Amino acid sequence: MKPVELIKLPIKKEMELFEKKFKDSMLSKVPLLNRITYYIVRRKGKQMRPMFVFLVAKMVSNGGFDERTYRGASVVELIHTATLVHDDVVDDSNRRRGFFSINALWKNKIAVLVGDFLLSKGLLLSIDNEDFDLLKLISIAVREMSEGELLQIEKARKLDITEDIYFDIIRQKTATLIAACCGIGAASVGANQDTVQQMRKFGEYIGIAFQIKDDLFDYSDEKIGKPTGIDIKEQKMTLPLIHTLNNCSAKEKAWIINTVKKHNKNKVRVKELIAFVKENGGIDYTISQMNAYKSKAIAILNNYSESPYKASLLQMIDYVVERKI
Repeated sequence: MKPVELIKLPIKKEMELFEKKFKDSMLSKVPLLNRITYYIVRRKGKQMRPMFVFLVAKMVSNGGFDERTYRGASVVELIHTATLVHDDVVDDSNRRRGFFSINALWKNKIAVLVGDFLLSKGLLLSIDNEDFDLLKLISIAVREMSEGELLQIEKARKLDITEDIYFDIIRQKTATLIAACCGIGAASVGANQDTVQQMRKFGEYIGIAFQIKDDLFDYSDEKIGKPTGIDIKEQKMTLPLIHTLNNCSAKEKAWIINTVKKHNKNKVRVKELIAFVKENGGIDYTISQMNAYKSKAIAILNNYSESPYKASLLQMIDYVVERKI
């Protein structure tokens, strides 16, 4: 059994029912929209975000569950899907998870409108059911995701990203949505504010570890389904590179900056830079940071009694840092 299927076992029934509820939450009177949302549902990914919502809800309430938990998971997935559709437009990307992206099939204008539709559906699902606490958690995530993306674009132009700014960017871009999932899971079953905030922190730590792992793939020798050096070609300053820049001579620093700015499409130079980062401890340092966030997430789970849901969340942490893609 695949790791994700093992993690899902304690919430298998809930995940199956969720798929139907999520599909229903996207229904529209516009046939074109229904065709596009049907296409979106068919090419779903691992659905890790709803899994976080369900596992946290059940862990903090000792197996309890609520209709609000399904709505919370649907809101998260609607908002997440909206951001992916918009991201593909921004990045001018033609593929997503091995399928053609919405903008590749239906063009940018329709893709932007579909993203807006999914965003509004998510917000209205919360408003119509007066889930204002869940709405606040997801709205904070949407704001932070936008800020994180814009901060990264601003810093990429100057290549002046410090380690602190890097962590700010990945916390906002990636970790904030997983933090919202875990906070929503706890809030949906009536957990107190301390527990909700603790679960948000748990999700944030996992999200940061997840993004660091993604950044490490750019330097991987393994065949993972995506080429190495992509972040360098796109002038993205990730932790292995930032650490190396902060720990080399002025001459080496100038060479790195010159490579990223002016020779980022040169395969030989990019390969040389990847080798330099590895030789100068950039990868080892990055792995140690990822493991530090993994430990912080585990420390939070240690406050909860043993259960199949806690066990699955521990497996999820391992999966995040050990996955091959």
